[in-house]
Amino acid sequence: MANRHLSRTVAMQSLYEWDFNDRTKKLIDVTEFNIKQFAPGLEDPAFIFDLINGVEKHLTEIDKIIVKTAPEWPIDQITIIDRSILRLGIYELMFAKEVPPKVAINEAVELGKAFGGESSGKFVNGVLGTLYKQLPEEEKLAGEAKESAAAKASADKKEVKEKKEEPKE
Repeated sequence: MANRHLSRTVAMQSLYEWDFNDRTKKLIDVTEFNIKQFAPGLEDPAFIFDLINGVEKHLTEIDKIIVKTAPEWPIDQITIIDRSILRLGIYELMFAKEVPPKVAINEAVELGKAFGGESSGKFVNGVLGTLYKQLPEEEKLAGEAKESAAAKASADKKEVKEKKEEPKE
């Protein structure tokens, strides 16, 4: 499992546990425990802490976005797992803006498919897709540029690796 995907998974699990226990424990403590349990070999957990701290800091705003974007689903009727995934996805999409929007959406959908119910992936995709459509055009274009640059960098790394592995005559 790639480090960023693992980090998102641990962040989502921590948000889930925190919410499940009515947010009585400190989120940072829950997260530190979960890193030890689920990602003991992870070299740099900073991304996990960025995610959970960002969600916690923007929780009220994020929940208002969920209510507005999924009006037929009162927030307390959304399963805790779906709510945790949405919070994480909305944070990445609307606040962090560290990854291209489509990557943030795809990662959240994959978490929904892996950890949620039968229709969680579709639900998460619907909510985040609606938000994506509301993004200013320049943010969408900037995200596409990030995706292109990342794809090119990945292809360049692969090419360099293949050249190193070519047999010498």
